[in-house]
Amino acid sequence: MPQEKLSVTFFYFLEKAIRDYRQYAQRNIRAGFGDITLDQLLVLRMIQDQPELSHHQIAEAVFKDYASITRIVDLLVRKGLLFRLGNDRNRRESELTVSPAGDDLLVAIQPIVAKNRFIALQGISQEEIEIAKSVLAKIIENCNEKSNG
Repeated sequence: MPQEKLSVTFFYFLEKAIRDYRQYAQRNIRAGFGDITLDQLLVLRMIQDQPELSHHQIAEAVFKDYASITRIVDLLVRKGLLFRLGNDRNRRESELTVSPAGDDLLVAIQPIVAKNRFIALQGISQEEIEIAKSVLAKIIENCNEKSNG
């Protein structure tokens, strides 16, 4: 069987779509809000939505390693967007709370996030979105089954 060119594989298109969307979204966020990154916003939003999560759980939820989450959290605390309560000796065990400034940022940035998603999904029907989600869920399931079994 001849080897398929990388540039025509499903996973190449998937990676390219993710990369292009992240670059597009980051440009729009930077234009309106300066130095906040997508990863910082994801962590901030995850903590706002589920403040009980540990650093480990946040890392899993946003697909980052623990060291990256610790750096992002430290930066968000320095920016005044997060409060860290509790364990000063082990930052990974401390309780995190989104500050009023962090809440305000998440509210203010929501129209940009919504517009980014709207533009990225233009010309794609709800049915196509559901099919794509189903396909991606099956890939996830297949990969988890293979690595766990």
